[in-house]
Amino acid sequence: MSGRSLREDVLARLARPLPPLVVPALGLLAAIGIGAFVTMTLGAGATRAWRIYHVNWLFFTGLSQAGVVFAATQVIVGARWSHPIRRMAEASAAFLPISFLLFLVLWLGRAEIFPWIRHPLLEPAVKAFWLRGGFLFGRDIACLVLLFGLSAWFLYHSLRLDDAHLAPEEAALSKARLARLAPGLVIAYAITWSLLAFDLVQSLAPHWVSNLLGAYSFMAAWLQALMALALLAIFWRRHLGLQDLVTATTFHDLGKLCFGFTVFWAYLFFSQFLVIWYGNMPEETSFMFLRMTRPEWRGISIAMLALVFLVPFWGLISVTAKKTPAILGTVAAISLLGLWTDRYVFTMPSMVQEAPTLPLGWPELLVTAGFLGLWGLAYAWFARRFPIVSPRLMDELEAGGRREH
Repeated sequence: MSGRSLREDVLARLARPLPPLVVPALGLLAAIGIGAFVTMTLGAGATRAWRIYHVNWLFFTGLSQAGVVFAATQVIVGARWSHPIRRMAEASAAFLPISFLLFLVLWLGRAEIFPWIRHPLLEPAVKAFWLRGGFLFGRDIACLVLLFGLSAWFLYHSLRLDDAHLAPEEAALSKARLARLAPGLVIAYAITWSLLAFDLVQSLAPHWVSNLLGAYSFMAAWLQALMALALLAIFWRRHLGLQDLVTATTFHDLGKLCFGFTVFWAYLFFSQFLVIWYGNMPEETSFMFLRMTRPEWRGISIAMLALVFLVPFWGLISVTAKKTPAILGTVAAISLLGLWTDRYVFTMPSMVQEAPTLPLGWPELLVTAGFLGLWGLAYAWFARRFPIVSPRLMDELEAGGRREH
């Protein structure tokens, strides 16, 4: 670095504060969303408020948790290409404590979300046993405690290794624990997020059955995290002047992941659809027919497929597109919009069934803005207190020698 280490150079740039309007704007979004949600729950719009609350909890929690899982996968494979952006993904963990509290609040609106609360299932007996409010929330809280606890422990050791004054034996201990935690976190994510998908998505249509929904849900959240990371990397690169650190090669590697898992999302979606279609069992096909034939749901279902698969597939198919921040960022934003629509399409029709018009208006947009504001505030809080680029990873990058493809 001609005169100073890569660590010193990065730390000097990280001292630059966020743009002055970012935090107030996020705070305003959060305040508007919270105010709208409280107003609706106390008035005639309680049902709409709780249902869109549920959609957004699934979306933002999945995005945040998968961001930490991305960092864990990089530890497992020993990746070096992601060193400049790994902490940007880890920072999404700041929303997880808020997410846990928001899930506890969800208990208050359970009757507006889960149809079997007001109309308990009687048959089959095993499903009647499984779908009970206290039992469902109890096991899901246990899942979240396990998953969020592992994430916090993983993040603790990752941040601890940034301390330049950490004793060598302590650093070695944290590295060893990080290496052991990473595969455990990935496995726990796959198992617990599958259970959450069955409880919080599939149970909304209690007679519907899909064994693939768990994998589909946690891979959709993984794709959310990749697309969000692309946007965050573009933002931090420009804001902090990290053009020589977050290079075109970095975007190319990240873009390949975004492209590849877009295709994998489509594979899982079609695999789920194909089995249900050819099985032609009423308890399974009713879920699809509701979204395919009812006019209020058909349009947004088609839009979801276009936003999540068609646009990102063709938008990122070339090398140039993956390396160009403007194109990658645009496609990532479109994909995230589509993935939010995916959560909406998989949950809202099950809760509403038939409606005169699509239940997507200002109430839903305001609550969504509130969740976005809370997520952004949590992320900004993390970025203010911890280096958004890990100095320890920069040391490793410098020691190993930086190489382009």
